[in-house]
This record gives sequence, structure tokens and C-alpha cells, in this order.
Amino acid sequence: MLRDAKSNDVTSVILPPATIGILGGGQLGRMMALAGRALGYRFTVLDPTPDCPTAHVADKQVVAAFSDIEAARRLAEASDVVTYEFENVDADVAQALETFSRVPQGSTLLATTQHRVREKTSLSDAGIPVTPFVPIFSFEDFENATTTLGPKIVVKTSRGGYDGKGQWMIHSPADLSAHRAEWEEIFVVNRDSGSSLAPLIAEQFIPFRGELSVVVARNARGEVKAFPPAENQHVNHILHLSIVPARFPEPLLHQAQVLAEQIAQAMEIVGLLAVEMFVTEDGQLFVNELAPRPHNSGHYTMDACVTSQFEQHIRAICNLPLGDVSLLTPVVMVNVLGQHLEEVLARMSTLPGHVKVHLYGKAEARTDRKMGHLNVLCDHVDEALNWIDKQEIWN
Repeated sequence: MLRDAKSNDVTSVILPPATIGILGGGQLGRMMALAGRALGYRFTVLDPTPDCPTAHVADKQVVAAFSDIEAARRLAEASDVVTYEFENVDADVAQALETFSRVPQGSTLLATTQHRVREKTSLSDAGIPVTPFVPIFSFEDFENATTTLGPKIVVKTSRGGYDGKGQWMIHSPADLSAHRAEWEEIFVVNRDSGSSLAPLIAEQFIPFRGELSVVVARNARGEVKAFPPAENQHVNHILHLSIVPARFPEPLLHQAQVLAEQIAQAMEIVGLLAVEMFVTEDGQLFVNELAPRPHNSGHYTMDACVTSQFEQHIRAICNLPLGDVSLLTPVVMVNVLGQHLEEVLARMSTLPGHVKVHLYGKAEARTDRKMGHLNVLCDHVDEALNWIDKQEIWN
């Protein structure tokens, strides 16, 4: 069934030249719009920054705060379908978007992935392996947490936090005491807000051998496809490299894809879901985190897969058949941060043809800000890793 204008039937198909609205104008929205343009779609973006990266390739920008419900209504009314490029969307805004337009990803998945306790509880209830955890409502709860989980725990804020922010590694009671004043402020804010949810979560510290992520897509008709798992390496809590094929046994990689597909079906997602997993020394997988959108670790798909994650997201939210996720070539994705950009630009005229450059059009390069990425195509990932190392840009 094809979709009538402004229909909220999420099982219908949205065909070009329909307009897709994007909440958020950063690099993910930009690459989403570029992929959708090739399919013939038009784009409107809502972002508070004029001339944001997505606006460069969109038909129209609504310049307003993400919390502006009236602006969200204008975005929805200008669009046949609305998606988002980040998950920290205000709940009232998400509900307003659903009132005025079709939002295939929905607000329920947002509510789940915005809160770590809720997310881990949902995964555990679905039979998905997660690291043991304890919700933390007050400082006194840490006694139960360390008794249940052991003395070494990782404490995280339940909401927000990225690239290592909002996380504390705890080795002893002295570490807990050192952070008490900081956490007490969080507890007070949570109580004053009237929230019934825990503001912090304590997770058991599990030594791991590596990290995998799987980007999985699902459309409204229930078709599911998972991209090849990426092996991720971080520097200062920021993703540095994604290596594909990941250097782990094939049965474990298959298990990672199956887990991602199970989560996508259990949560009935529409669009993309990135599933981050830890691999323990004995080969177990634990799901660490979910992101209901295109993901940095999936950027390798732009040059190394039959279908990119961005095209797949557009296909999924418009209820088109999902694209082929086959890997065409080994690849290593390396992030270009603000401190790397000048050197990358200086070398662009001499970069070999197997190095694919993607820059995001951000106005200002700042330290640790993601400005672009390179996809280094290769016959074997060791070749790409050696090439990256020899550039001495990231050393």
C-alpha cells in the first residue's frame, strides 16, 4: 500500500519525492540527507544553528531550539515522515512530532534508550545478556551495589553522557567517598524533579577483550538486516577506529549479528539501531548500549558495503525493501577530530585512491570534535592499520 499525504499508517510506503524531516542538523543528518537525495527524497531539518551541516544539503531549515514544540510542529507539517539523528530528544517534542506527522521510530524506543536503567531492564527482560547492574537512587544504595556486584564497579548517569562523560570507575570505598558530593547534587536534582527513575546506575566491572558494534535495520513490515560487526577502538573515550571484518572468531561475529537482530525484533524498531557489545576474555558477549539511529561505527558502510547505513535508514523509515548489507571489501574507518583536520586537508591532494574522505562541513574545528572520517579500503585490515599508523596524524 502506498501512503496518502499525512497518513499516520506506519505500514505504508513513502515514495520520492516525499519530504523527510530530520530533527538535528549534525553530520548524521547530513549523511542521511545525502543518501536520501540519491533516492529522490527532499529534506527539511530542524536545528538551532543556522547553516548547520545538514542544512548544506537540505531543502529547508527550521532554525529553533530542539525543545521548541511549535518549531517541531512546523517541521512535522512540512514533512511526510520525520526522523531524528540523536536520541536525546525531549519527550514532549517527540510526542508532538507523532501528533502532527509520521515518526516511524516512535517515542517509546526513545524513552527506553534515553535511560540506561530502563534500557538494561528491557534488554534483560528480552533475554539479552547485559552486565549485571543496580539502580542507584541514593548514596546508601552503593552498599547494596558493591555487595551484589563486587568492589569494582562502573557508575554512570542514567541519562545523557557520551564519549566517556558521566562515567566513573570505582575501585574501592575511598573512590565512592571521593565522588559523594558530586553525586548528592544529582540525587537532589532527581528528587526535586519528581522522577521515579534512578539517576545513576552501577554496573559490574567486567574485564573485556574488545568491543564490537552491530548496526541493524528493521522496517515496518518486519524485515530485519544486520550489517557486519565492527571491531571498535577508542582513544580518550572517543571512537578512533572501526575495523571490518572484526578480528574475532566467525561464530562469535555471527552471534553478535543474531543478538542485534533479536533486539531489533523484540523492540519492534523501525529504522536503525546500533548495538554496542563487550567481548570478554572467554568469548562471551554483553550488550553495553543501544543507539536508535545511524552510528559512528557504521560509517564504514558508506564505501565498503553494497548499501550504506544511511541509505538503509531511509529505506527502513519509508518502509522500502531493505538493501543488501554484504561487505564488498575489508575496511578501517578512522575518525578525523578537530586536532587532525589541518593535517588531513594538507594531505588530501596526495591521498591514494583507496582512502575515501568524508568531511562534515562544520564551521569550527575544536579539539576532540568529530570533523570527518576516512574509510581506508584494503585487501586485509592490517594493511589499512599500517597505513593509518604511518601517517602519524593520529599518533
